[in-house]
Parts: sequence; C-alpha cells; structure tokens
Amino acid sequence: MIVVGYTPDQFGGAALEHGVAEAQLRGTSLLVINSSKGDSLADQSFADNAHLQELEGKLAASGIDHEVRQIVGDETVDVILEAMTAPNAELLVIGIRDRTPVGKLLMGSTAQRLLLSCRKPVLAVKPAER
Repeated sequence: MIVVGYTPDQFGGAALEHGVAEAQLRGTSLLVINSSKGDSLADQSFADNAHLQELEGKLAASGIDHEVRQIVGDETVDVILEAMTAPNAELLVIGIRDRTPVGKLLMGSTAQRLLLSCRKPVLAVKPAER
C-alpha cells in the first residue's frame, strides 16, 4: 500500500500524482489521508466535499484500489505515521514546498517531521514547474 499525505492544493496534487504512479508501478493499493487538527474555522489543508468528489473521480479513473480517509481532531503527522505502521504500508508520498531559512527556524514543518520520524521510505515531491 502507498500512503499519500494529501492537501487540496498543488502540493497535495503532486503527492497524489506520484502516489498513483507508484501504486500502479508496484501493483498495490493507495491510501489517501487528508487530516486537520480542527482547531481553526477554515483549514486550507482540509478538503471540502466538492474537492473530495473530484479526488474520488480521479482515483476511480486510475483503476487503483484506493481508500480516502479524512480525519479531524488529531495531529496530521500522528495520523500519517500511524497509517505507516500497517504491515502492508510500503511508501509514504508527501508534497513539499520551499521555505525560507527563518520559516524553517520559527515553526516546525509537517513534512520535516514526517521525513525524520517515518521508519519506512518517504518520497517527497514538488509540483511541476509552470
């Protein structure tokens, strides 16, 4: 199983694209996780119903056995790392963005925490150049 940390933006789109390709290449299933701690009224990282329907359509068209989990209330890093403890979890795919040195110093990055804490392979991808 390939696990994708998904956000409804260009970074999540890149992770999804590469996750689908890896699942097809390996002949395995895909688990897409979209999570929010739920501590703000509008979380840009949390997919709304319209976006989830679009996501399901893309996944159905890929022909890959898949599951989409949308979780509220837990830390995103914890949710994804828990999914990666499954015996059949082979690879984690995440989208990453450039950050300034000050941005890296002042606040922790979800991607950085996943890269350092995941005990299985992690594929960190960026969106294609436009």
